[in-house]
Amino acid sequence: MAERILMNEYKALAKEDWVNIELNDEDIFNWNVGLIVLNPDSLYYGGYFKASMKFSKNYPYSPPEFRFLRPLYHPNIYPDGKLCISILHAPGEDEMSGELASERWSPAQRVESVLISILSLLDDAEVSSPANVDAGVMLRKDFESYKALVRKDVEQSKKDIPEGFVMPTHESSMNRPTEKADDADFWADSEVDSDVFGGSDSDEDLDLDDQDTGSDDEEDDQD
Repeated sequence: MAERILMNEYKALAKEDWVNIELNDEDIFNWNVGLIVLNPDSLYYGGYFKASMKFSKNYPYSPPEFRFLRPLYHPNIYPDGKLCISILHAPGEDEMSGELASERWSPAQRVESVLISILSLLDDAEVSSPANVDAGVMLRKDFESYKALVRKDVEQSKKDIPEGFVMPTHESSMNRPTEKADDADFWADSEVDSDVFGGSDSDEDLDLDDQDTGSDDEEDDQD
């Protein structure tokens, strides 16, 4: 089941110009990801940010692991390249952090929503609980110095552009026709929507209504 879901997500993302994905050793559970920032208003515009993404055999019940391979100086990125971001945290509410279930991973999420959240995080850092305290302080108190370090990271990231890969631009992205299917078509094509999203009345099945409202049913937190 996980293989079929991931293959459909991989094929859908292959049509996008803001991300470049290659399978590591043809393993559908192990992706090499290049995130491309096409927003000209972003400090990270023009960057190619290489990362690894690993999935468990029980995906989508567990979130993927994500790590930048060239760590960025950012309040929410650890020195090893891992992120502090709610969407990658295990399902369910966390009283210690105050995160709601609706903010964390759920099996209704997709890889695309994770990657978009990461791109958004780059320019919208959460400085109240930073993974890199120094970066959080610099962002708040010395923005020009912070911006200079970001631009340095962007230039360094260009070294990871694969040979022969043509970097898209904001203009080329705007002129590119969209071929994106809606969510209903995506899950219909996956042939597993009934298995994952409540196709039977078994106690072990996932209740999407509870996920959408942030309910903390024990059945939703599956290993």
